[in-house]
Amino acid sequence: MTTDTTGSQLAGRREWLGLAVLVLPALLASLELTVTHLALPAIGRDLGASSTQLLWIVDGYAFLLAGTLVVMGTLGDRIGRRRLLLGGAIAFSLLSVIAAYAPNPEVLVAVRALLGVAGATLMPSVLALTVALFTEPRQRTQAVGIVIAAVSAGTAIGPLVGGWLLDHFWWGSAFLLPIPLMLVLVVVGPATLPEHKAPGRRGLDVPSAVLSIATVLAIVYGLKQVAAAGPAVPAYGAIVVGLVCATGFVRRQRRLADPMIDLRLFAGPAFTTATLTLVLGIFVLWGTNYAVAQYLQLVAGLDPLTAGLWTAPPALGVIVGSLGATRLARRIPAGRIIGGGMLLSTLGFLILSRIDADTSLGVLVTATIVVSAGLGPMMALATDIVVASAPADRTGAASSIASTAPQLGGGLGIAILGSIITAGYRADMQGTPHPAGENLTAAVAVAAHLPPHEATTLLTAARAAFTNGFSISALAAAALTALTATAVLAVLGGRRAGVEGR
Repeated sequence: MTTDTTGSQLAGRREWLGLAVLVLPALLASLELTVTHLALPAIGRDLGASSTQLLWIVDGYAFLLAGTLVVMGTLGDRIGRRRLLLGGAIAFSLLSVIAAYAPNPEVLVAVRALLGVAGATLMPSVLALTVALFTEPRQRTQAVGIVIAAVSAGTAIGPLVGGWLLDHFWWGSAFLLPIPLMLVLVVVGPATLPEHKAPGRRGLDVPSAVLSIATVLAIVYGLKQVAAAGPAVPAYGAIVVGLVCATGFVRRQRRLADPMIDLRLFAGPAFTTATLTLVLGIFVLWGTNYAVAQYLQLVAGLDPLTAGLWTAPPALGVIVGSLGATRLARRIPAGRIIGGGMLLSTLGFLILSRIDADTSLGVLVTATIVVSAGLGPMMALATDIVVASAPADRTGAASSIASTAPQLGGGLGIAILGSIITAGYRADMQGTPHPAGENLTAAVAVAAHLPPHEATTLLTAARAAFTNGFSISALAAAALTALTATAVLAVLGGRRAGVEGR
């Protein structure tokens, strides 16, 4: 490293090489979900998975990932972030092999949940190591933007490579895709990444870990059940249990000298607003990506590879938005860029709300590009604001929260927006014989065994029901982005990236 005129340490060749290695697990963060989205129709057909099982194959990963992120971020502070990253990469690779050869939906759901736990070791370590490698504010903003762009690149690469694999091999081949990335990380990581621990941290507080996991899982499960099946006592009971656990978790953090989450950080409006922006922004992005992947294959009737090609442009929109935003933030306050971008994404969601089974793919992809380009700046700049707004001695805790927030939002987005689509589908398909009335995947499978006229009638109704649910979820996303943009412009309107925001 060298020192600039302000006394900050400038990153050198070793730090940039370390960032190149950190890009690999960042790619995996979105690669895993986008590939799974494309594989769902084939999994449903070959394993005979129900609609609930298909949703849990995605949700199980996202929920356990979100539920254990705080724990894993804290564990990395104690045992070392590089050690946690490499150990998680090995576990992820082994579990991916088991998932690829799962004999039934039950095994796949269980392994996907364990993959979520292994995946939770990756992003907190990536972001924490990035912040540790780049201490100069402008370089840190640029490095964070590159990491976010890598996450977005996974959404572009995953469908293309995963679609090709699904076209030529069985669905399990898609789960083997992350293994080469993890092998490179395990081999090259020890030589390029420094070990980094938070100084003076004590052992992991087990009660806090249990409470944090129980909070996320119980609340997400309850919300998912309400959205999919309507009001019910068990669903509301789960939400109440989650809120009780959350209350216990917060109280315990306030009493501990060395808490898992430093709640004092949320006293700053900039920190809180930026964190909530990350949660809600990724909530709508991941939830919509899940729906679009289903639409392209089951409504538009595309094969996995062609569907992957159509999802690449929106992913490039996120990359352009996140990288461009870090440059634009040198001249324009980051808060205005984030707020303006989210208003742009609102327009994209409003276009998506008008989609039906006869809409051209050009209109669909254009709308998703608008959404992605609008949300790209949020991903890079809000992350930087979260880290930059924390005191210097608490940047490790802030980076853990910055990596937890979007993953939690993504898990919630897939669960809740996906459940809204399922609820809309079931409402429109009431009276349809089981299992066609459960989900569009089942309807397509049933139609394959019907006479042509009956098959056409069933598929027309099923596709219309799916797109109606899709429209409702897009309207919900539009409302969320509009409200978030308003809050960002009010609180962060004059906020600049990097150290200037402190």
